Amino acid sequence: MEFNIKSGSPEKQRVACVIVGVHESRKLTFAADLLDRISNGFISDVLRRGDMEGKLGSTLMLHAVPHTLCDRVLLVGLGKERDFRAKEYREAIRASIRALTQTSANEAVSYLTELTVKKHDVEWMVEQATVITLDALYRFDRFKTRTDEAAREPRKLTLAVPRRSDLADGEKGLLRGLAIANGMKFAKDLGNLPGNICTPTYLAEEARRMAETLGAQAEILDGAAIAELGMHSFLSVARGSTEDARLIVLRYNGGREGERPVALVGKGITFDSGGISLKPGEGMDEMKYDMCGAATVLGTFRAAVEMKLPLNLIAIVPSCENMPSGNALKPGDIVTTMSGQTVEVLNTDAEGRLILCDALTYAERFNPTTVIDVATLTGACVIALGNVATGLYSNQDGLARELIAAGEEVGDRAWHMPLWEEYQELLKSPFADMANIGGRPGGSITAACFLSRFAKAYDWAHLDIAGTAWKGGKDKGATGRPVPLLMQFLQDRADIALGNVVRRGRPRREVPEAGDDDIE
Repeated sequence: MEFNIKSGSPEKQRVACVIVGVHESRKLTFAADLLDRISNGFISDVLRRGDMEGKLGSTLMLHAVPHTLCDRVLLVGLGKERDFRAKEYREAIRASIRALTQTSANEAVSYLTELTVKKHDVEWMVEQATVITLDALYRFDRFKTRTDEAAREPRKLTLAVPRRSDLADGEKGLLRGLAIANGMKFAKDLGNLPGNICTPTYLAEEARRMAETLGAQAEILDGAAIAELGMHSFLSVARGSTEDARLIVLRYNGGREGERPVALVGKGITFDSGGISLKPGEGMDEMKYDMCGAATVLGTFRAAVEMKLPLNLIAIVPSCENMPSGNALKPGDIVTTMSGQTVEVLNTDAEGRLILCDALTYAERFNPTTVIDVATLTGACVIALGNVATGLYSNQDGLARELIAAGEEVGDRAWHMPLWEEYQELLKSPFADMANIGGRPGGSITAACFLSRFAKAYDWAHLDIAGTAWKGGKDKGATGRPVPLLMQFLQDRADIALGNVVRRGRPRREVPEAGDDDIE
């Protein structure tokens, strides 16, 4: 899809569709009111007949609105005006795109980006509209012999800004939105691939290809090289599979020479059977998503490089399969990690922490300012937080606050969970330095406690995305979360490094100035 940023009046748009908003009680937005006036109250008359009341997410398509140049006017419900916030804005954008794809309109101009959202500016409005639009249009039909013709993707979408002076900010928002959306698509595509295609080798080659295309550095280590590093915990998980393990290391030097990097570590279990502690058969197909942490890290890396963020960034992905076999890791086995600490394996289905702990130790060699690991780590996190919020753990409260604020800014929310010393007691083992599980109570917390033992050399955060990385049901698939959260965090870090104020919105006006250019 082609995107444009323009400033102009809605009644002058000679396009297939113009998109405007309506609040509850049938209150028209500024752009909708302009169309209503030029059409001699046509829109108001339609609303008075009760076909639409402005409830959030509702839509109504009008054809041949008098005295307008467009073929259609799409009315989008915005809900109560006093309650219209960032969440409602995103929902309105998504509803508008869903309605647009049910028509044959191949181009549209959206005036929803001219709405006022408290504490947010034009750049944010356009960025979010771009990300939500491309997310709503996403389809994964690579393996279908016949594609779905019901939903059509428009050829061109123009996002309107209130004034000509807003065009530059709009363009910045568009570039940011495209980079984030591309990163999310990369992550979703990887996550949705089946395990027989997306093996550790495939994942590594896709990462290498992506990095080299964007001008970043890539290093891929095979099982023998991983063994030389002493990553015996990581390799113990890979032992049961015929697929060789891979350690993916990507580097982007966008900051000053010698500046300490941020490191992202992603769990890359391309299929998780549970190993000897075999999972139930029902729903095991979803275990192809156990590499969504890796997909998130790679998607975020791609977006950061595409955006040319002025910081140094490292991506580390340990990747393997967790399979049962005569050579597989067994309950009761004791493995030695790269750090030298030993682990008694009580459950082979708690394998993600066994590969991440070695990757966290490996990250020390880059002298990072911050390390964030991302993993579909525990079903317990889904029980605790459902599919709404990502579980967030950190050894630094300030880092946790940064990530929480970044997630709130872009609607990719996380929740700060406890990492108290009392929980560490549950990992005690009579035979090794620690056990790999602490029992069912507080399962997500004890998993994070385990990882924290390997992250003492730097500021560290752990994102448990088991509930947010994919959705089930008839519309099942990878979500691309938390790429937006991580990208906002990295943008904030880049702004701080440059001495800029972290962007959290600027005052703006809704009404266009007279004389603004028409959108062609």
